[in-house]
Amino acid sequence: MRVIQTVEQLQLAITNDGHNKKIVFVPTMGALHDGHLSLLSKARETDNAFVILSIFVNPTQFGKNEDFDKYPRVLETDLELLESQTDKPDLVFAPGVDQVYPEGLPEQLVPRAGAVGSVFEGVTRPGHFDGMLHVVHWFFSAIKPDVAIFGEKDAQQLYLIRRMVKREFADQIEIHAGQTVRDADGLALSSRNSYLSTEARKIAPEIYRTLIKVQAELQAGENFEQVLDKARLALSSLPLAKLDYLALVDKATFQPISAGFTGSAQLLVALNLDGVRLIDNITFSIQELA
Repeated sequence: MRVIQTVEQLQLAITNDGHNKKIVFVPTMGALHDGHLSLLSKARETDNAFVILSIFVNPTQFGKNEDFDKYPRVLETDLELLESQTDKPDLVFAPGVDQVYPEGLPEQLVPRAGAVGSVFEGVTRPGHFDGMLHVVHWFFSAIKPDVAIFGEKDAQQLYLIRRMVKREFADQIEIHAGQTVRDADGLALSSRNSYLSTEARKIAPEIYRTLIKVQAELQAGENFEQVLDKARLALSSLPLAKLDYLALVDKATFQPISAGFTGSAQLLVALNLDGVRLIDNITFSIQELA
């Protein structure tokens, strides 16, 4: 496993070591956990893979009041963890901000996210998705991967990346989704989980339990609005909790759905728990009842 920090080193390594191999890219912001490691395992499922994992905390996807400065930066710990894995990457690319933004942070980004980027996460985090898409576009252009792996936990991000690949890369990059990895009690793994207080950590699994309950009730044919309203009330009533949103969307379009919908649906949630913002989602099929 090699560790490099410049674009010049990156492209030389791809030319020399990745020659005649499939370039598989796993982007991260570091503070690695089992969820990230599962993406590496998925990357190794590609035949003849040359796996590149990036570690970069991107400033343009953090808002003014977000935790960019507090976001954990533990590169040495991350590298030790990666070295201990069977499915370690061939290359770790950990550029500095000066490599990604050599002319300084741009005053304005290309507006790639559009309307989908202004709902759900985009309401609380205006500009987040344009910043995320900007840096993913930069990495795609620098690495030119054949395959890229993203986690399903960030459902809105995954939808927007797939749309960008279709629009700007002519679908020449295969986007593979890694399943959300959870603790034994159901809480989705996230680098932000480390911010949770002891009391908040005990409450957090109720998020996933609520999603599963909503799924069961909707698939049983219960009233659409009543099910969602009941779940919103349950989440809002949790101690230390402030519900941002609970919504059901068509997975194919990311548009909200209503009663009578059939097909693949995604149930999305964002909850602020004792000052820590947690997101989660599940996908399930809603079929017409006989």
